[in-house]
Amino acid sequence: MELVVLGCSGSYGSSTRGACSGYLVRAGRERIWVDCGNGTFANLQEHVHPSELSAVIVTHAHPDHSVDLYGLHVLYRYGLELTGLPVFAPEGVEQTLRTFVAGDFGATFDWRLVADGDKAEVGDVVVEFSRTDHPPPTMAVQLTHDARRLVYTSDTGPAWSPDAFGAGADLVLSEATYPHDDIKAPIHLSARQAGELARAARARRLVLTHFWPTIDVDAAAAEGAEAFGDSIEVAEVHRCFEV
Repeated sequence: MELVVLGCSGSYGSSTRGACSGYLVRAGRERIWVDCGNGTFANLQEHVHPSELSAVIVTHAHPDHSVDLYGLHVLYRYGLELTGLPVFAPEGVEQTLRTFVAGDFGATFDWRLVADGDKAEVGDVVVEFSRTDHPPPTMAVQLTHDARRLVYTSDTGPAWSPDAFGAGADLVLSEATYPHDDIKAPIHLSARQAGELARAARARRLVLTHFWPTIDVDAAAAEGAEAFGDSIEVAEVHRCFEV
């Protein structure tokens, strides 16, 4: 299983970090787009033709995680004339994005509502969902393929942990929005909190993402590594991680 970063800037696009949240997971024959933040659709097309997507997962309705689904809709409906792509999303995502299409996605997407504890299969990839500490309804995601486990926290405060999926994930991709001494909103994590939670969940590897555009990422990485008790890695656009 391979994780490709399409965007890692938190809340709005960054002049240095680029696009907002988005990732491509390649596992066997499956190609899954996880989160569609602004700027990620262009980056996606450098790694896979959109017609090859097996499914899309949108973790919540905030634009920095969802808005580029509109571009995929336009391509599928008016360019490729494709229908029925599975889109897994919690309550509120479809309703919010319908405002961009006058309420009508046509048959482009097969919307599949997910909630805390739900499980689905995309080919031979098992996908599980857990409600995080973040409004609106937000789902962390675990993807399992060939006995390898990838956990993506999406956005969350410290009341949720990757341990919700069980200890020992092979890779935890965790938001790390703020410096620990300047947490502006308790619905996000600092790099230190991300490290502490991943360590408590006995994660084998930790990758930090979703950085507030103006923070010192090197300082955040050092903070996260100290809390994790081991070296960590940092998401960058187009960077690939083997899980």
